[in-house]
Amino acid sequence: QVQLVESGGGLVQAGGSLRLSCAASGRIVSINAMGWYRQAPGKQRELVATITAIGYGTTTYTDSVKDRFTISMDNAKKTVYLQMNNLRPEDTAVYYCNGQFRKSDGNYEYWGQGTQVTVSS
Repeated sequence: QVQLVESGGGLVQAGGSLRLSCAASGRIVSINAMGWYRQAPGKQRELVATITAIGYGTTTYTDSVKDRFTISMDNAKKTVYLQMNNLRPEDTAVYYCNGQFRKSDGNYEYWGQGTQVTVSS
């Protein structure tokens, strides 16, 4: 069984920074991609950022976090990070890690349990 364990959430004032981490464990042959999603109260879950593990590590960001958030990955540690700078109250949400992995019997997608990020004004 594959598990994704997130850490790094918390309470921060507007303009502050947080760094989220998500470590994957289990029988993974290789990582296809990992990413971060978030869900604010009363809203749908939305993509924040993704990064591929092959090639040049292509990244994508939702427009509202471009130039403030940076996603990175340590493939050897099976860990993805999200550095969040200049945080705004509207960034408040539960942040979920997503992993797309190749296992011996195919490709699978997994989710972490979520970590709360709260930004006060």
